[in-house]
Amino acid sequence: MKVTLLKKNPNKYTCNAYLVRGDWNVIDDVNTLIDIGSDGYIIDEIETISTGVGKKRVEQVILTHEHFDHSGGLKEIIKAYNPQRVIAFSMINGVTEKARDGKWVRIGDRDAQILHTPGHSNDSICIYVPSEKVLFSGDMQLQIKTPGGSYTKDYFDILVRLERMNIQTIYSGHDDPITTGIKEMLAQSIENVLRSKII
Repeated sequence: MKVTLLKKNPNKYTCNAYLVRGDWNVIDDVNTLIDIGSDGYIIDEIETISTGVGKKRVEQVILTHEHFDHSGGLKEIIKAYNPQRVIAFSMINGVTEKARDGKWVRIGDRDAQILHTPGHSNDSICIYVPSEKVLFSGDMQLQIKTPGGSYTKDYFDILVRLERMNIQTIYSGHDDPITTGIKEMLAQSIENVLRSKII
């Protein structure tokens, strides 16, 4: 599995968008965009990336949630690539398939599981690739540095669920990839939530 963090439009507030391909760009691989940003800025870069002979450059789109900085460019992506599937938890305009917790999808040359992770928004999802130990986390807040404030029981349960998974790389919606100390970070977050108010 190859993950490319696409360049952001420097003049707009936008998110990280990832193009996921198979290691060898074979016909069965599913070229997948995870989030797309607030406009079509990423299209120029996608056009320069080797995505496989006889294949669509973007065959599938997965939106981690419907906020504009993650989904605003969907119309431009559909116009440029006409992806076979657009998956999201919210059935906004352009989405063809509803995400469900536990749903398996093929991204690149790997199987990935969709996790419904409400908190940042009710429609937030993460995408976990167990064979690669990779989590695409969208805007899910994973690091709680200090106790205080209040958190929902659902949010706490999600942190516990993620901490039990074997995650070695996190590709987030806005920050640089995290490749070290993930289990410790999640354990610390759980401890700080437990020392806060759970509603």
